[in-house]
Amino acid sequence: MNLFYHPYHLVTLSPWPLLCSLSFINLMMGVVKWLYTHDNLLMFNGYLLLVIMLFQWWRDVIRESTYQGNHTSEVISGLRLGMVLFILSEVMFFLSFFWTYFHMFLSPSVEFGGVWPPKELIVFNPYNIPLLNTLILLSSGVFITWCHYSILSGNYDSSIYSILMTIGLGYLFVFFQYIEYNESYFSMSDSVYGSIFFLVTGFHGLHVIIGALFIFICWKRLSLKHYSFTHHFGFEASSWYWHFVDVVWLFLYIFIYWLSY
Repeated sequence: MNLFYHPYHLVTLSPWPLLCSLSFINLMMGVVKWLYTHDNLLMFNGYLLLVIMLFQWWRDVIRESTYQGNHTSEVISGLRLGMVLFILSEVMFFLSFFWTYFHMFLSPSVEFGGVWPPKELIVFNPYNIPLLNTLILLSSGVFITWCHYSILSGNYDSSIYSILMTIGLGYLFVFFQYIEYNESYFSMSDSVYGSIFFLVTGFHGLHVIIGALFIFICWKRLSLKHYSFTHHFGFEASSWYWHFVDVVWLFLYIFIYWLSY
C-alpha cells in the first residue's frame, strides 16, 4: 500500500523562484539608476534576465500539467482559488487609485481653484479615442468568450480565430493609448489630476500588455493542442484576467474620462 498517495502536486526543487527574485532586484536597481543617471543598460539587463527566468519557470509548469499529468482536479481547484485571490488583490490595487481620485474629485483643493478638473487644464474628450478604446476592449471580451465556448465545444478553427482577434484588439488598444498620450495637453506633473490620470491609465495599460501576453501564450499552447474541453485552466485564468481588465477600463472611462469632461 502506498502511504504517500494523495491528489496534490508536490513541486520538485527548482532554481527559478530564487533566480527570478535576483533578476527582479536587478531590474529594480536598473530602474532607479535610469531615473537618476539616465543610463538604462542595467534596467534592460535585468528585464532580459527576468524574461528568461520566467520563460524557464513557465515551461516547467506547462510540462508538469500537460505532459506529466500532475495537475489533477484537486490541484486545479487550488489554482482556481489562487487566481481568484490574485484578481481580488488587483481589485484592491486599483481601488486605492480610485480612492485617491474620488478624494480630490469630491472635495477639490483650493490650491487649484476648488474645481475638478483643475482650471486651465485641457482634458481628453471622452467621445474620441477613449470611446474607441472602450469599444475595442469590449469587443476583445466578446472574442475571448467566444474562444472559451469554442474550446468547450471542440471547435479548433473557431478558437484559434477568436483568440487571435483578442490579441490583436488588445495591442490595438495599447497603440491608441500611445497616440492619446502623445496628443495630451498635460503631463504627469500638471497638478494632482495629471498625476492620477497617468498613474491609473498607465497601470491599466500595463495590465492590458500583460494580459495580451498571457493570451498570446494561450494561443501558442492552443495551436500545439495542449488544451481540451476538460483541461484548459491556463486559458480560463487568462480570460478571467482579461475580463477584469475590461471592467477596470469601464470604471476608468466613466469616472476619469466622462465625469471629468
